[in-house]
Amino acid sequence: MQRKTRDLVLAGLFIALGILIPMVFHVFGQAAGQVFLPMHIPVLLAGFFLLPGYAAVVGLVTPLLSSVLTGMPPLYPMAPLMAVELCVYGLAASLVYRWLAEKDIKKIVKIVISLVAAMVVGRAAAGLGVWAMVGLFSARMPSPIDYISGGVVTGLPGIVIQIVIIPVIVLAVGAMGRRDREGER
Repeated sequence: MQRKTRDLVLAGLFIALGILIPMVFHVFGQAAGQVFLPMHIPVLLAGFFLLPGYAAVVGLVTPLLSSVLTGMPPLYPMAPLMAVELCVYGLAASLVYRWLAEKDIKKIVKIVISLVAAMVVGRAAAGLGVWAMVGLFSARMPSPIDYISGGVVTGLPGIVIQIVIIPVIVLAVGAMGRRDREGER
């Protein structure tokens, strides 16, 4: 029961951060969100600290709730696409990181592999989302390949920030947890 409570509280924290951090970036204009991808950071972090189901829910709920509360991302078509993409980010980061936990490789390598895998699979899911929206709703959107490549090129600064900052945060929180556990003995 303690793990469930912990994960629920952390999920709420990551959702709140996923709404608040982009608000800071949007002060500098809507393009700042597309370039620096601030909503992605708390969702990816959720993948390292939460079980896969919770991390997926964080990714699914964050853009939808942010859209309703702040208007960013726009409710249609971006919020549903981001919900799919970020849901897969959280799920994939958590699954890959847990799968790699038993492997004999450095922790930072596990984190980076998990991040890159989550980003690739999440972008692919976004591409499938674009394909579905065009096919089912006749949405006027770029092709899935153009959507993915445009997002990667525009968001390259954010991707670099994620690959640099997220491992630092995960390692720092892990070190703090170890010190706390050692202090309790």
